Amino acid sequence: MSVRVALIGCGVMGADHARILAEDVSGAVLQVICDADQERARQVAEHCDTKDLSDDAEGVIFRKDVDAVMIASPDDTHVPLILAALSAGKPVLCEKPLSQDSMECLRVVEAETGLGRRLVTVGYMRRFDLPYARMKLALEDGSLGRAVMMHNFHRNVHAPPSFTGQMAITNSAPHEFDVVRFVLGTEFSAVSVFQAKCGVSGPTGAPVVMILETYEGQLVTVEVNVNAVYGYDVRAELVGEKGSMSMNVPSPVALNRDLTSLERFPADWRPRFHEAYRLQNKDWINSVLTGSPSKIGASAWDGYCASAVAEASVQSLSENRKIKIRLAEMPKLYRI
Repeated sequence: MSVRVALIGCGVMGADHARILAEDVSGAVLQVICDADQERARQVAEHCDTKDLSDDAEGVIFRKDVDAVMIASPDDTHVPLILAALSAGKPVLCEKPLSQDSMECLRVVEAETGLGRRLVTVGYMRRFDLPYARMKLALEDGSLGRAVMMHNFHRNVHAPPSFTGQMAITNSAPHEFDVVRFVLGTEFSAVSVFQAKCGVSGPTGAPVVMILETYEGQLVTVEVNVNAVYGYDVRAELVGEKGSMSMNVPSPVALNRDLTSLERFPADWRPRFHEAYRLQNKDWINSVLTGSPSKIGASAWDGYCASAVAEASVQSLSENRKIKIRLAEMPKLYRI
């Protein structure tokens, strides 16, 4: 059996998803590529040996020769396209965020709950990254004891001059919000956000640090620095009662020469998380084939939680105070 996929949006992430589906995921057929920019779509289609192109996003969702939908279009299109996929009864993998508006996320949750089955997966691919998976396992098998703290940092080479601290929270930090919930298996109860006042000219691009509290009493720190200059660098340390576990620098090799040890950092997220994206897409296709929701992939509810935490964090930054995080009641559909 195979799953005929419609890919909507073939920018940087969409093109990567297309290549993964075409080259690395058995059981997937890239049936049609949809993008407003038909020349860009044609280039991706030629690389992936896909014949069918379209610029009608909703139209491809309802095609009879499409079994599932992958959405990598701009953020503000996510909810309308997901709702269309749900009305068509088709599984969908949507790039993060589900929406930057938590109430919009709840529209998706309510629509999916009304169907009585889970069809939405949100692309928080770090759940499939081996270091995070090992941290989660270390808590489940008891080797670290109970979790006490988790420290995270998320650094990019540089960001556009208009990239603000709020954008760092809404665009970058949701990856941390989701994967920390996944690793610790708990929810956040409050957040306090601080922004550095030195090292940059003004608040634009300044590093942001979040201190989150969980309902289990753990403390979680998240640093987002979009102008770290030296490279793309995402790491975490999990501190437990019996010990700690930390990620090594994201370089598979080190060059030792001339009394120097040199490790190279990638320029962006794609080399660091390529395998996680591949495993995520493979897991999604398998869930479509089996008709069973993934036990690892992020659900629509997870997408809502990440956006709700981001909203509270933006409020904390703007009001310079701790903000309590209040979530809606989780529907039974997501209690697995």
